[in-house]
Amino acid sequence: MNTIAFHFNVPTPVAYLCRLLRKATHAGQRAWVLLPPALAHELDAALWTFAPEEFIAHARHASTKAEESGPGDLPAHLWQRAPVVLSDQLVPQASDWPLLINLLEPVPEGFERFQRLIEIVPQDEALKQAARLRWRHYSQRGLALQHHDAAA
Repeated sequence: MNTIAFHFNVPTPVAYLCRLLRKATHAGQRAWVLLPPALAHELDAALWTFAPEEFIAHARHASTKAEESGPGDLPAHLWQRAPVVLSDQLVPQASDWPLLINLLEPVPEGFERFQRLIEIVPQDEALKQAARLRWRHYSQRGLALQHHDAAA
């Protein structure tokens, strides 16, 4: 694990993620995005439409929970080639992507397999509190942390 960056005070997570993923893919970085299924559906649609002149290639990893899987979820032989994968879990193949972006509350188990971790923290107070616990977890392990205020 090289860097962990917290992006705090993110006003609109989907729009912020679209810009962040555009930047990552333009830099040639593959990204695994951990997020709740409902937000994955919203981000999936936004990545198709957020900029008329460009498209961010992405796939959705099928959830292990059938009720949370959606029509955009792909079988492994297809999502494993995508530069961006949206999922609610990490799988062993996820470490093939150098960048992990987290929008889930717990510390992602296996995060240390990635070169970079970006924690996205919306303006919601409960989500900020969960992020503080993750910050403390990483800090207690001696990992270098960066703080970015998205509102600034």
